Amino acid sequence: MGCGAGRHAYEMYRRGADVIAFDQDGDELAQVLEVFGAMKVAGEVPAGAEADIKQGDALAMPFADEEFDRVVAAEVLEHIPDDEQAISELVRVLRPGGTIAVTVPRWLPEKVCWALSDAYHEVEGGHVRIYTGHELVGKLEAAGLEYVGRAHAHALHAPYWWLKCAVGVDDDRHPLVKAYHQVLVWDIMKRPGYSTATRLAERALNPLIGKSLVLYLRKPAGDRNDGAAHGG
Repeated sequence: MGCGAGRHAYEMYRRGADVIAFDQDGDELAQVLEVFGAMKVAGEVPAGAEADIKQGDALAMPFADEEFDRVVAAEVLEHIPDDEQAISELVRVLRPGGTIAVTVPRWLPEKVCWALSDAYHEVEGGHVRIYTGHELVGKLEAAGLEYVGRAHAHALHAPYWWLKCAVGVDDDRHPLVKAYHQVLVWDIMKRPGYSTATRLAERALNPLIGKSLVLYLRKPAGDRNDGAAHGG
């Protein structure tokens, strides 16, 4: 949900999942569909895996109840004023026994960004709130999910956004911003084989300044025979 440019959807497809990339931005979805096709032609996905796109509203998703085994909502709830309705929809489309991963900007790194720059969040479609982990877990549990665990990610991205907020969030030509961005792009493109130093650095820093809070939850299976009902 809220697939954006499709990064997570591509990785799921590459691992053999049947994927639906869902977003309200039709232009981005069209690009995601092109990449799906290119991945298949290039032989990057296992035989039998399927991927498609769907455009719609996160507050009223065009899917049947209990349609999905897995759901990912990455960096999207902080953009939605009625986040509780969006969470309700995520729970509705997830089958009993299914799992969900939700990520949002972490409280401390996000607080620094808001303090450095109003332009960072006061834009159309921008961030409307800063979550604490306790708050978000509470909303997800209230919607009927069981908390499984959490992690923190993207520590190397936090200083990049602090720098952008300090020099002007739209100033991508600033020498320091450009240099840091090149490091991040190199790190992403070289993973996992060639960026051991940055991987170790990020792993060490994630508990302290990880840009994203990642929550893992499960929808209770209840009394139904979930495996029989959904083919195992």
